[in-house]
Amino acid sequence: MDRKTKRLLLLVCSCSLAGVILGGTSSWAESNSCLQSQTVTSDCLTQDPIQRTIQGMATGLVAGAGAAGGVAWNLRHED
Repeated sequence: MDRKTKRLLLLVCSCSLAGVILGGTSSWAESNSCLQSQTVTSDCLTQDPIQRTIQGMATGLVAGAGAAGGVAWNLRHED
């Protein structure tokens, strides 16, 4: 594996990990605030908070990997 490939892999992993953490945290906080609000909606009651957190983590993973891909694409075309 050459140096550029290793840097790209590190960039994708770092951005994906950051996306997983941010996505999971925001989904978890949203589900907690939904349950503690004065008017609880049916959507809030029917969806499991753990499932909602996992969905947020998956979304963050895809967003982070996409962001890293966009950065790599942009840097490639600048060279």
